[in-house]
Amino acid sequence: MNKQLEAEVYQRAGGRCEYCQLSEHLSELPHVFDHITARQHRGPTVSENLALSCGRCNLSKGPNLTGVDPVTGKIVRLFHPRADLWPDHFEWHGPRIEGRTAIGRTMIEVLAMNHPYRIAARQVQG
Repeated sequence: MNKQLEAEVYQRAGGRCEYCQLSEHLSELPHVFDHITARQHRGPTVSENLALSCGRCNLSKGPNLTGVDPVTGKIVRLFHPRADLWPDHFEWHGPRIEGRTAIGRTMIEVLAMNHPYRIAARQVQG
C-alpha cells in the first residue's frame, strides 16, 4: 500500500479505529489498515475498502463478512464503515458501545468491542 493511500485512510478516520472508535494514542499497538472485505474474498486495496482499525478489532474481525446476531440468532453482515454510518448502528452508554441494529449487535459481538480492556481504554479517552 502506498503512503498516499495510508495517509488518506488515516486522516479520514481521524486517528481512531473505525470500528470501536478507540484513539490510536490509547492503544497498546499501532492501528492498522483493515481490508473491510478481506483480500481472500477479492477485496481490493483501495480507499473504499480500507478502514483504520485497532489491532484488537483487526484480529477479531479477521476475514469475516458476517456474524450471528446475539439477539435473533440470525446470520447478519458486519458493519461496513464506507457503506454504513456509525451512529445508525451503535450508540454510547458511557464507555460501552451498544448496538442499535442487528448489524451493530453482531459487530460488537464478533469484535468483542466491550471487552473490559476496551471499556477501560475508552474511560481514559473520555
